Amino acid sequence: MLDLLLGFQQFKKDNETMNKIILLTFLFTFFHAAIYGQAVEVNDNLKSMPFSKVQLTDKFWLPRIITEQTTLLPFAFDKTAPAVDNLRKTANFLKGVKDSLPFPHRYIASDLYKVMEGASYLLMINRDAALEKKMDSIIDIIAAAQKPDGYLYEAHITGVAAKHPAWGGGGMGDKPYSWEVHSHELYNMGHMYEGAVAYYLATGKDKWLKVAEKSANHINKVFFIGDSNYNNGKPVMQAPGHEELELALVKLYTVTGNKLYLDMAKRFLEIRGVTYKPEGEGVMAPTYAQQHLPVKEQRTAVGHAVRATYLYSGMADVSALTNDSTYNPALTSIWHDIVDTKMHITGGLGAVHGIEGFGPDYVLPNKNAYNETCAAVGNVLFNHRMFLMSHDAKYMDVAEVALFNNVLAGVNIEGNKFFYVNPLEADGKTPFNQGVTGRSPWFGTACCPTNISRLIPQVSGMMYAYVNEDIYCTLYGSNVTTVPLANGSVRLEQVSDYPFNGKVQLTVNPETDNREFKIKFRIPAWAHEQFVPGKLYKYVDEQHESWFVTVNGKKVHAELIRGFATISGKWKQGDVVSLYLPMPVRFNKAIDNVKDDLGRISVTRGPLVYCAEDIDNQGSVLQTFIDNIQVRNEIKVIQPDTGFLYGVPFISFPAKTTPDDKNVILTLLPYYAWNNRGEGAMEVWFPVSRNGIQNLNNGKIGSADVAKVTTSQAGEEIDRLTLFDGDFPKLSSDENAKNWIASATGNESPWIDIELKNEKNIQSVGVFWADDTINVQVPASWALQYKQGDDWLDFPLYVTDAYSLFKDQFNVVHPGKEIRTRHLRINMQPRGDKTIGIFEIKIESAENK
Repeated sequence: MLDLLLGFQQFKKDNETMNKIILLTFLFTFFHAAIYGQAVEVNDNLKSMPFSKVQLTDKFWLPRIITEQTTLLPFAFDKTAPAVDNLRKTANFLKGVKDSLPFPHRYIASDLYKVMEGASYLLMINRDAALEKKMDSIIDIIAAAQKPDGYLYEAHITGVAAKHPAWGGGGMGDKPYSWEVHSHELYNMGHMYEGAVAYYLATGKDKWLKVAEKSANHINKVFFIGDSNYNNGKPVMQAPGHEELELALVKLYTVTGNKLYLDMAKRFLEIRGVTYKPEGEGVMAPTYAQQHLPVKEQRTAVGHAVRATYLYSGMADVSALTNDSTYNPALTSIWHDIVDTKMHITGGLGAVHGIEGFGPDYVLPNKNAYNETCAAVGNVLFNHRMFLMSHDAKYMDVAEVALFNNVLAGVNIEGNKFFYVNPLEADGKTPFNQGVTGRSPWFGTACCPTNISRLIPQVSGMMYAYVNEDIYCTLYGSNVTTVPLANGSVRLEQVSDYPFNGKVQLTVNPETDNREFKIKFRIPAWAHEQFVPGKLYKYVDEQHESWFVTVNGKKVHAELIRGFATISGKWKQGDVVSLYLPMPVRFNKAIDNVKDDLGRISVTRGPLVYCAEDIDNQGSVLQTFIDNIQVRNEIKVIQPDTGFLYGVPFISFPAKTTPDDKNVILTLLPYYAWNNRGEGAMEVWFPVSRNGIQNLNNGKIGSADVAKVTTSQAGEEIDRLTLFDGDFPKLSSDENAKNWIASATGNESPWIDIELKNEKNIQSVGVFWADDTINVQVPASWALQYKQGDDWLDFPLYVTDAYSLFKDQFNVVHPGKEIRTRHLRINMQPRGDKTIGIFEIKIESAENK
């Protein structure tokens, strides 16, 4: 059976194994869906079907679950091994066992906890002795690394933080909870609680759960009561800089029944923007972590987009569990602010580099879009909660667009390479994804890969909701489930090739015939006059077909209520109700306020945004324009029957390229599938005339922008083309590529000064190191400075950046605040007696993007 699923021939199994994999589909999941479906009852008690009650049988989501099981989870365990080692060293420190100290890091443990959470779901279906033993051994280390009073943060327990209080730009502080705005102490614990809850449910073992409860009780005492060992005995009374703990405390409450944890979640919400407000700019701006106002008074989306969506999700959770509707005005206003002024057509949030967050209204760049994958995950979670509270389909419309486009773009088809940043345009040459021009197998900040692994399985828990005698069909795809309505259960069998085909067939099997209940099909925004709710985007072409519903083959009237086509009736076993959603290719435009999309159109089909890549088109897609959208009879939708993207619909139609206005056939593929076949240019928004073709060098600082480059080597001046010609090798060991080699070794610390012709707003600086492993090696360390007036100042790193030393890629850093300068200096420290070499330096300006 599995060899029919997108060419996954390697997963041929017998029927028994297949059944286990299908069960894994809903058990290996992000636990929130189960809790929300079982415990959160709001308004008319609308509940989502728990993931464990929806069995996927489709060709779109099921293969992705299998990929996560076979590829991502083992890979992620390997990548988070350093976090385990840090915890082990911390445990040894507490026991007085001689060992080296952990390396300084604020949040690496959180990625381990997320991987362990996923492994817990795997154990729910198969009590694999080896995996369980691995988990137990790590849990033993976690428990041993926790102080007797419940505190758990490796860098402070061992004293490493006091030696490196400002590590990583954001800082850890010199003692526990002294720099909560950026230390991630509470953020880490939030993810630890989620993992502990999942493992307890999977195995019944409570050792890790007790660690989590011990931590939560400790945090309650330190933050809200006072503990003589922390903060001079005064309650800290500060909300976490990175929201996450609020969500985890809700889960801990749901499993343990201890209301203290729900009260803590609400209290952390209530003190945000009240007891502490940072003063500064960039990552210390009061808006950065949504600390500018009390949460109930906030009306716009501001600051770091991931933190923001976690906050809004936590507000919805607490509102639902405590029946506190006073959060609703803020949530509703913020949602409108996002969809009306701040969301990309892909559902991406946080367009602005520097703060990874929301910028001014309508600032939605394409090439320079940030759109962190985690922010799209947060967009899905926030909107799912809003739907459950409101019963309104528009929230699921937004969740669907973010899920199928920005979230899925974050991981490749094979499941082993990722996007942290998700632009809507790329030239195939400029690094944008944490120092590389395409996907990366992992990141120093690995929140995105681990978040994807938790969200994708959660999809099955978002497909249905129910209340009394109403069934809501919210996301589509082949599956089987049984919905427990008030007067008896109803078994549903859904068959659909969604999102590639708009036909949804639902076979209804109530326990007894002539049961009266309602079936509600979500009619997506894309089936009406716009692709996604909000004021930002509209179709520019007409829709000639309309959706309709049939029951046992006959068309029926379906009243549209809050975006749901509602069919009432008395149902009997075997009734078939079908929804038909036409999926023509549509052209979209943004409102004029979005300056980056003026004179441009994008292409969508169903819930999918499409883009074009060089690999499918002649020449650069960045030189292509669409001057005639009246080409409907020439549009082709083709599904490859072989190859890597088997079954994925491509679109083609006539277009033109510059400079000679040559007629071409433009070929597009779903945005989520781009950069799976190598590097190259990509475009989502196409100009409608040749005048809209942009200068491909916009934002780049090249040799023509550089006045001179000098070094510490007796003031030697370097040819600008040596480091700014745009040419760099694939490997740091390439002996034939042009580079600069320092003469300084040993105790000497070389530097390079870059003088620009004009002052620029610096957005990023990347260095591609040379390393032949023998004489020339990456430095032991490096750092940037910039000049203001006559003074050289340290470059303020963004909160999640560090001066990395990776080979075979650019090592990129971003400023934590706006930096305008003409002068940059790279300071380097050689590795022992080795010399330092550089192939290329890339500087990006925030101007002319």
